[in-house]
Amino acid sequence: MDETLRVGDRVKVYLDSNFWKSEGWFEGTVQHIDPYSGHRSFYWVELDVAVQTVQGGSTNLVSVLNLNNIKRPNE
Repeated sequence: MDETLRVGDRVKVYLDSNFWKSEGWFEGTVQHIDPYSGHRSFYWVELDVAVQTVQGGSTNLVSVLNLNNIKRPNE
């Protein structure tokens, strides 16, 4: 992702099977950005649908640190 993400931006987030029963790309909205270092941030995304965790719970709020797992919906 080349462009900077901002709160309110629509995105797609990739969830993998290591932590999620729900796997694949899910659309949502950036709700909050927490700086992690000078070059990285946690992007908190509220998903349009609830997803299932490996532990059996569900949530629609996820954090993304790896920018390979987040993109704009039209990408």
